[in-house]
Amino acid sequence: MSEHIPITDGARPRWRGLVTTVMLILISVMIVRDILVRRWTGTPPSPPDATLQSH
Repeated sequence: MSEHIPITDGARPRWRGLVTTVMLILISVMIVRDILVRRWTGTPPSPPDATLQSH
């Protein structure tokens, strides 16, 4: 049997693992950036969405 049969053990292709890693890194960077921006801008937190009655 001289045929070359690719061995598939159920593992994901390398590029899919790379894409997943890059996506996780980008999401992590966006979360950290959001936290740092909120900490250093000093803007007060937005009020809740409850309606306020004015008198």
